[in-house]
Amino acid sequence: MMAFAKTEQEWAERAARHLKAELKRADVTYEELAERLKKQGFSETKASIANKLARATVPAAFFLACLAALELQGVRLEDI
Repeated sequence: MMAFAKTEQEWAERAARHLKAELKRADVTYEELAERLKKQGFSETKASIANKLARATVPAAFFLACLAALELQGVRLEDI
């Protein structure tokens, strides 16, 4: 079992990595994710998503909306 993150920055980086991995697993592009997020009231673009994930600036609402857009049932903290 991987240890929990110890700093805010580490949590942010892990969240961004987790989303990137889930997008890849689902074969969903940033552009497609942006379209899916529009249905949930988010006004993201391919570039804004890429920037959030590259800088690891992933707000909780964005993270949860992405999980919903990918139709994931949940996430275990141990997986982040």
